[in-house]
Amino acid sequence: QIQLVESGGELVPVGGSLRLSCAVSGRPYSSSTMGWFRQAPGKEREFVAGIRWGAGTRMYADSVKGRFTISREQIGRTLYLQMESLKPEDTAVYYCALDRNGGYSVSGMDYWGSGTLVTVSS
Repeated sequence: QIQLVESGGELVPVGGSLRLSCAVSGRPYSSSTMGWFRQAPGKEREFVAGIRWGAGTRMYADSVKGRFTISREQIGRTLYLQMESLKPEDTAVYYCALDRNGGYSVSGMDYWGSGTLVTVSS
C-alpha cells in the first residue's frame, strides 16, 4: 500500500521560488510514474510534471517548462517539485500521485496525496 504526503506549500510573491516535497511510504515499482498535479479554484485538476520512478525520465506541462523541475530521491522515497519564477496563475492546490502502470492521466493515477496549497501573490 502506497501513501503520499505533500508538504512545502505556502504564500510566495510573484517571481519567487518554492520547493514542494512528497513523502512516499511503501515501495514504488521502477516502472511506476509519479507526478505533480494541481487544481486551481473552479478548474479541473491538471498535470504539471511527471517522472518515471526507476529511469528518472521526466515530462512537463507546457505551462511550466523551464520554470519547474521534478526530481525524486529513490533511497529516501521522496518526490520534489522545484518551482521558479512563480506566477499568479500557478496558485493552486498541488497534489502528488502515483501510477503503477506508468501513465500520467488524472483518471489513471492509483494513489493521491491530500494536497498542499501554493498561493502566488502580487
